[in-house]
Amino acid sequence: MNNHSEISAARVRPRHHEGARFADWPLALKSILGFWLVYYLTVVGRAFLSPDPATILFNRSFTLVIGIVLTLGIYVAIKLFARQENLRRLVIVGVLASFLAAAAQAAVLIAIDRYQEKPQDELRVVTREGHTVTETGNMIRVEREGHEPLVLTFPRIGELQPWIQFRVAADSTVTWFFFFAAWSAFYIAMLSQAQALGAQRRVAEAESAARAAQVRALRYQVNPHFLFNTLNSLSSLVMSGRPQEAEEMILKLSTFFRSSLSLDPSADVTLAEEIALQRLYLDIERVRFPRRLKVEIDVPPGLATALLPALILQPVVENAIKYGVSPTREKVVLRIAAREAGPGRFMVEISNSGKRGSARKPDDTPEGTGLGLGNVCERLRARFGNAAQCDFGPVDGGGYRVVMTLPLDRADG
Repeated sequence: MNNHSEISAARVRPRHHEGARFADWPLALKSILGFWLVYYLTVVGRAFLSPDPATILFNRSFTLVIGIVLTLGIYVAIKLFARQENLRRLVIVGVLASFLAAAAQAAVLIAIDRYQEKPQDELRVVTREGHTVTETGNMIRVEREGHEPLVLTFPRIGELQPWIQFRVAADSTVTWFFFFAAWSAFYIAMLSQAQALGAQRRVAEAESAARAAQVRALRYQVNPHFLFNTLNSLSSLVMSGRPQEAEEMILKLSTFFRSSLSLDPSADVTLAEEIALQRLYLDIERVRFPRRLKVEIDVPPGLATALLPALILQPVVENAIKYGVSPTREKVVLRIAAREAGPGRFMVEISNSGKRGSARKPDDTPEGTGLGLGNVCERLRARFGNAAQCDFGPVDGGGYRVVMTLPLDRADG
């Protein structure tokens, strides 16, 4: 059964490959028709300068149809004998196919010449000798003073000597070669451009995928980090004989995780949603520090819909609690504020009034899981590149401050 499936799959793949090879046929057909339409429009313009435009247009219609068919043949040859990635082979196949098409065009036009009527244009000139020469179709009339008019009939191309027919065909081949080669060059240029744009698109998609993977990895670090710290706090409450506070913390913890885990790790949330999650977290911390922690939040209504990465504030707020509130017995004010920071940018500031710094530098290794500002700054770089900024440092008089500046993109457009 497996062998039969493998054989069937092997038979199917080439068909799929051939279909993919000619996937751009609508674009190729449009370009072919466009080239020959331009040619025919020039013929139309030339025809209506003649007293017999109908014959000219009728004859050139055969040229048009044959040319379209042969140009399609060039397209098929390029697709069958050259890969899109090999520009040199594309050019070689295009040149050879154009030459063969030009030779075929010349041969066919010579073959059907005997069946076509000659336009009844009349061209009259007076030679230097004073003779009047009139050309009408394939007839030439020479009028000489004092002599009977001399009427000459030119033979059709098929009636000429083979060597002369070959010269006419060679001249016609050279003329048509440049037309077919022009289309081949145009089509190969389209292929090269499509290949270059495809390569750029694949690079951009790869960079985007890598950045999204990095953002997800950094985002997934937040919950274990937060859970580690919260379980430590919960353990302290149980061991210190405060079961009621421990139960309250468990309920708030479940609410927080129910809200945070429902978020897409790579998605953005509004500033209002992010602040709401931080309120849940700070409610948990208030159970631990009911008399030491005071929270102030100042977010203008105009920035409520500003977008930022989900839980980007979480490590910063945790650091503020760990290094600003936990080590001291004094009351600490933890403040979260937002404001616009110039055209197309906004700023979020997290600060605390503790005597010790509430955060460490990204290259320091704090206690616990080793996360903090390093996670925040790395996520911002992965998400926004140089468009975002992360500044931090101690505040005069005590405390610590972290300022994140981000592009201002609103959820409501």
